Amino acid sequence: MAADGSSARLCRSWPAAALLGLQLFSMAVTLEVSVGKNYLVMALNGSEVQLPCIFTTCIGFKNLDFTWYYNSTDLIYHGMIQNKASEPTMLYADSRVRFIGTTTGKENNISISMFVDFDDAGKYTCHVRNPKEMNAEHNATIILKVVQELVPVDNTLTRIIVGTVGGLVGLLVLILVIKKIILLILKKSQEKKKECLVSSSGIDNTENGLAGSKAKQKAPPKA
Repeated sequence: MAADGSSARLCRSWPAAALLGLQLFSMAVTLEVSVGKNYLVMALNGSEVQLPCIFTTCIGFKNLDFTWYYNSTDLIYHGMIQNKASEPTMLYADSRVRFIGTTTGKENNISISMFVDFDDAGKYTCHVRNPKEMNAEHNATIILKVVQELVPVDNTLTRIIVGTVGGLVGLLVLILVIKKIILLILKKSQEKKKECLVSSSGIDNTENGLAGSKAKQKAPPKA
């Protein structure tokens, strides 16, 4: 009976251990997709704009599937990558979309470019699914803003901040230099005072006829 009880407890604990193992495995092979640090892209009406996207995976990929969506619903590009040694294969592409990435270099680049007008403003989502990672999926989104003209960036505030910081640093350096000069002057002044005290002490000893002076010593009285 005891053996049967141990077997039953082992069977009950096995699913929990298997689940924990699967969780640890999924944490170790996380798929990540990135569109860079700047999620907002500005483009001129009628110009060609690049929409960047790269993906990373710890254990590599096989028959990886990637797609680009406009406003989360409209498919504008669909591709598949067999492995690291092969370039992506296009499965579908909007007539205005061009694939500009590569996956045979250091980065797994699946970026696209397209000519845009005002109607193309919105969200563009890069989605990746990797069957080698238990069909792990991940995506990242870019917001595209289409304008008539690009407004020059006003760097006045930046220049003011940089100038103020530079002025404070210069003032601090000047204060340190002045402080060093003052300390050097005080040190020399103290050294001169010590020399004067030593020399004056020697003169006083000579005038008072102390021991070691050049004053003549009186002869002792004769008996």
